Amino acid sequence: MIIAAIDIGSNAARLLINEVKIQNGEPEFIKLNLLRVPLRLGMDVFTLGKIGEEREKMVIDTMRIFSDLMSIYKVEHYRACATSAMRDAENGQEIIQIVKETSDINIEIISGDEEATLIYENHVAEGLDKDFAYLYVDVGGGSTELTFYENGKMVYERSFNIGTIRLLNNLVTEDNWKEMKEEIKSHIVSKKPIVAIGSGGNINKVFSMSKTKDGKPMVASYLKKVYKELSVLTVDERMTKHNLRQDRADVLAHALKIYNNVMTWSEINKIFVPKISVADGLIHNIYDKVSGKK
Repeated sequence: MIIAAIDIGSNAARLLINEVKIQNGEPEFIKLNLLRVPLRLGMDVFTLGKIGEEREKMVIDTMRIFSDLMSIYKVEHYRACATSAMRDAENGQEIIQIVKETSDINIEIISGDEEATLIYENHVAEGLDKDFAYLYVDVGGGSTELTFYENGKMVYERSFNIGTIRLLNNLVTEDNWKEMKEEIKSHIVSKKPIVAIGSGGNINKVFSMSKTKDGKPMVASYLKKVYKELSVLTVDERMTKHNLRQDRADVLAHALKIYNNVMTWSEINKIFVPKISVADGLIHNIYDKVSGKK
């Protein structure tokens, strides 16, 4: 079975194509292709309230390419979801209609809570030590999703309008931070020690910079150290020193600020960084529905 997931975020759009094979009665997800296009919709939406003409064309062209790739790979099932920027764009529905007409791709605008649920769909915590509680932290361009997992089940999920593109444009207020802090202090509480599970391109980049072995956690002190270092560098200096693309270099420190605040307020000192994303969660979600597990 060939499944595709399209995640249209505030920073980038991703197409993930997986083949699912059954091995010993269990599904094995094999990545066939992953394509990322830095649309940066949030740069328009969070300042202008809508997607501008240039980025609208980029969306339409990107979806046409994604559609062609899905045809080439003979994709049988797919789901295309748009998150924070498209939720906030006054012309979001208009662009979705144009994409349907030009690429035959149906884009759904999903809520922040569903976005958080899709991260949870990766079921990473199910394979980890039951003596701990786990906080999924997914930092995007427009929002941050938190999902708290304890005793084998999800007990809390919440989406906050705090993201890297919003921070880049000075659109996150003290009240936004205060709300997140109060929510974390109230709900991310357990008698068990809590560890974080981070997802998204920024935390994956920091993980690779840390030289931490796969399957091992990064410590909170390392994230604070990198944040302090990046904060005093220009975007060009970050690009040169750490071999970063511009669209990663200008938001990486903002992402670390979010992770550091979340981990400080929840008193977490370790974070696992498995290679998971909203797109991966979508793949699992589609498979579960197609195979009758949902």
